[in-house]
Formats: sequence, structure tokens, C-alpha cells
Amino acid sequence: MTEMITILRSEYEQMQQELTALRKLIEQLQAEIALLKGGKDSRTSSTSPSHDLGRSNKISLRVSSGKKSGGQLGHKGCTHLLSDTPDEIIDHHPLACAHCGCSLQNVDSSSFASRQLVDIPPTAPIYIEHRSHVKLCPLCGIKNCGLFPERIQAPIQYGAGVEAMVGYLSVYQVLPYKRITELFNDFFGLRLSEGSVDNFLDRLAQKATPAYEAIQTEIQQSLVVGSDETGCRVNGKKHWFHVWQNNLLTFIVSFASRGHKVIEEYFPGNFIHSFYISDCWASQLKVKALAHQLCLAHLLRELSNFATNLNSQWSANMKDLFLRAIELKNNMTVEDYQNPPQEVAQINEELDQQLKVDYSKFHQKEQAFIKRLIKHRQSIFTFLNYPNVPPDNNASERAIRNVKVKTKVSGQFRNEDGKGADRYAKIRSIIDTTIKNGQDIYTTLVCLANCKIVKEN
Repeated sequence: MTEMITILRSEYEQMQQELTALRKLIEQLQAEIALLKGGKDSRTSSTSPSHDLGRSNKISLRVSSGKKSGGQLGHKGCTHLLSDTPDEIIDHHPLACAHCGCSLQNVDSSSFASRQLVDIPPTAPIYIEHRSHVKLCPLCGIKNCGLFPERIQAPIQYGAGVEAMVGYLSVYQVLPYKRITELFNDFFGLRLSEGSVDNFLDRLAQKATPAYEAIQTEIQQSLVVGSDETGCRVNGKKHWFHVWQNNLLTFIVSFASRGHKVIEEYFPGNFIHSFYISDCWASQLKVKALAHQLCLAHLLRELSNFATNLNSQWSANMKDLFLRAIELKNNMTVEDYQNPPQEVAQINEELDQQLKVDYSKFHQKEQAFIKRLIKHRQSIFTFLNYPNVPPDNNASERAIRNVKVKTKVSGQFRNEDGKGADRYAKIRSIIDTTIKNGQDIYTTLVCLANCKIVKEN
């Protein structure tokens, strides 16, 4: 026998409201899941690796160039050439005729063919002894001693080459202390302690300070400056590395905050004479600058995500517009910036039309994205008006990515009061600036190791 179940109308209406709310929540969560599964992953600067689970990483902003893979026509190779002055020559003479067996030991060679083997000889440290000789003055009998070089202050100590190599291995090749000591022992027969490695890095960072501060000054006076930041761990706590760079200089700092305070501390007055390139992080957008340029690479990643996972035609159209603007930039000449072609005005007009869309029914993340573009409209296509301004902030991302590699290989920075992070920032700034200027890293570090430590007033 079927039982009758009765409910009050008020209860029924409440259940209907809850059901409607749950359906709406399900739709929102499905959209969130779609966004999480594609488009952005840990390869971007704004998404952590923990969010990669279940994602498809096959989406790429790159488009086919139409060229075959491998080296292109006209590309210069780097074939290893034979040396004109080999260090050792080993002759191989035939002992007897292969045809009749006649001895050839006393027969001169008519010609020869050569092949060279390139190898690394066993490497051993050299010990350079400095002797302070004592001489008595023949007139007054006073004892006179020869002066040791200023850098020689102990009965035995390591030279600039060792100090530079430690800096190279730790900061550029991102080796942990223990592996550095193992390498010195295995390759050079030097038994360094981890404490010695730490002392070398500390001295190298102190010697780098004047050059580091000079880079800081030059960056603030640059016409174009790109900036980015990334998180890390220092003594188990959240910390941040910040970078400011251009095509010749890199300035990296370690700071306890991601906020605008770091910019005010290192660059008072900010960058009022510079075109400032960054992502849409609030503290970056607060920077006072001649003009801002938003990173289109970041914006394109978000647009790809919306277009693919929300089936957004608006995002697909905006993505196409951005890509056409970048292509136009790549084809512009110096004269085009003085007399802008019609295409520049057309692209700006298209952007204004796209931003007039009624986005009230769009997904909330896409709505927030459009509002951001409207708010910072003047910072989207700055690169089309000035020849030295790039459309993206990829150079800054490359300049800060080494921090992630360092922490993945060597772990967190553990020194007291973040000292290890600070000196890493100093030495890495010198190394990256050296690379950008086409100079040899190790030679630069040796010169740095030979410098005096400048005492702070």
C-alpha cells in the first residue's frame, strides 16, 4: 500500500530554491574545472605546480612558422675545427709493406693524414708560496721585511680562482653545497668544507656590492624596464625574489614581501623616465612610470583558456587581435613609429570596439578579465607607438626563472636573516648582466674575487 507523503507549500518552495541554487553552483564548478584543466599551468608565472593535476598541457600559444624542424638555411654551424698547434703529436708509421712484406722502418714518409683527439688532462691545484724576506739595513741595522700582497692574510688560503669557481657552481650552475665540495674533491683533489663554500659566497657577494649598486642606478635611468617576481622559501618561510631588467642589465633582489614596498625601497620615485613592462599584479601597476605596457603573453594565455574551455568567441577574437598586433610590431620599421601606418589605428579601433561588448552574461572570470583590460586600456598597445618597447614581459620571466631552478635543485635558502638569498641575488645579477654584455662568466667572477671588500660606512 502506497503511503502518502505530504509537505507544506513553504517547505516545497524552499526545496525548489535550494535545488535552483545547487544547479547554479554545479554550473559554476563545471566552468571552474574546465578552466583549471587547460590553458594555464605551472609553466606560467602565476600558477603553482600543485594545480597541474588533471590538466592537459598540450595547449600552446605558438603557431606553426611553416619552416622545417632543425637548422635553417643560412644558419652558421659550430663545427669543432682542428687545432693548428696541437699540444702533443703521436706518429703512427707502417712497419712493413702490406703487399710484399718489405720493412719500411728506414723509409721516409711521403705524406700523412691527421686526426685529432680533444681531451681534458687531469687537473691539480697549484700551490703558490709567497715569501717575505728579511733584510738588515747596512747603515742603521734596522730589520726590513718584504710585504705580502694585501689579499694574502693567512699561512694558507684559497685563491681567486677557487672563490670564483664556487660562485659559478653555486649561483650559475645551481649546485648545492655538498655537491660543490664533492666536485672539488673529485676533480681537483681539494677537500673544501661546506663552511668554506659558504664563506666564499659571502665574500664574493660583498665584493659584488659596488657593481650591484651601479646596476641598480643604471636600471632606474633606463628607457625600458621590465619587472617580475616569484616566490621561494627562506628558512621555511615564504619569501620573494624581484627582478628589474633591460636588454643589458639585470637587477635581482630578495625581499620578504611581494607588495609595492620593495619597489619604493629600492627605487624611490619609481621609473618616471621609463616605459615599464609587467603583468597585471597590483603592486606593479602602481609603479609611477612614463608609460606602462602589459605583458601580452600573460593576457594571451588567459584568452586561450577562455576560448578553449568556455567556448568564448569574444576571447577567440581578442586573441586574434593581439596576435595581429604582435605581428604588426615585428614588421614595423623605425620610420613607421614616426609616421604610424594605418594598421596601427585600425588595431586600436578594433580593441575599443571589443571592449564595448556586453559581458554581463559572460563567466565571472572572463568578466573580471575584461574589466581589467578596460581599466588599463592605455597600457595594452604601448609597444605599437615606441620601437624599444616589447609586447611581452618574457625577458623578465627568463631573468627570474633561475630562482625556481635553484630552489628545485638546491632546496630553500637557509642562511640566517635571509643572507643566503640576498647574496644569491647580488651574484646572479652580476652573472646575468655579464651574459647580456657578451662577456665570459668565469673570467668576470675571477676579477670580482680579486677585488677588495668595500666596507660600508
